[in-house]
Amino acid sequence: MTETARIVTSYGKVYIVELADGRRLSASTRGKKTDYACGDQVDIDVLNLEQAVINKALQRKTLLYRSDAWRSKMIAANVTQIVIVVATEPSFSDELISRALIAAEAEGIRPVICLNKCDLPVADAARERLAYYTGLGYPVVEISAKQDLSPLTPWLEGQVSVLVGQSGMGKSTITNALIPEANARVKEISTALDSGKHTTTHAQLYKLNATSELIDSPGLQSFGLAHIGVEDLPRLMPDMARHLGQCRFHNCRHRQEPGCAIHAAIAEGTISQERLNFLQRLQDELSAAAASKY
Repeated sequence: MTETARIVTSYGKVYIVELADGRRLSASTRGKKTDYACGDQVDIDVLNLEQAVINKALQRKTLLYRSDAWRSKMIAANVTQIVIVVATEPSFSDELISRALIAAEAEGIRPVICLNKCDLPVADAARERLAYYTGLGYPVVEISAKQDLSPLTPWLEGQVSVLVGQSGMGKSTITNALIPEANARVKEISTALDSGKHTTTHAQLYKLNATSELIDSPGLQSFGLAHIGVEDLPRLMPDMARHLGQCRFHNCRHRQEPGCAIHAAIAEGTISQERLNFLQRLQDELSAAAASKY
């Protein structure tokens, strides 16, 4: 019997799906196909009281994923908001934040940066690092997940949010605080490596209330963007986008071309040199990834 269900847990090759009546089944895929994500609406064949087979995904409103030249890794489907979780310690990656923001912009997903562990003495240094994103118009919400989540909860209302970030930033702690029955294992911090130890190994969807849902995802150490066109990158970065169309040459790559509006903005101090360096690294990376496919 064919029915429609929703993927609420993704283990990579095995999924838990929820039917309209609330029943949950373990679902496999036909063949080796695994291009499904937590949050997907899918057509399934129900095999028995516990098992189903996924036939196909229904049309998605959004799909957040990362990719390199060889493969794609889906994170979540049909989300309306990405909450990029960083912490005052261990140290976070500015590049991962920037890449996640580009992926969100490409899919029309609202991004929010959540700074966790703001009760620690190193909080001011983290705030200073995030100030540039605030200047770009991205909201930065400060919390201490073990003490007070109230600054974050209004942002989750009415949204299907996915928590994304490096290991050790506190995603599972946030999930546990919002949904005590979730029993998400809290990540330990490896002080020797200055990074978190992976404990969330699958994506899981939780209902916060009648209109709000949350997906907790495994920790990321990288965020490939090979699925995005090189020519699209500047328009997905707000500081670059506002200067597009002002360069002397319409196909300006913002390298050594004369009359480049972005280089002029750097000279004026409205764009940081680090951001242009980041754009150029991405351009080179995506060009190489595209070339490797042929």
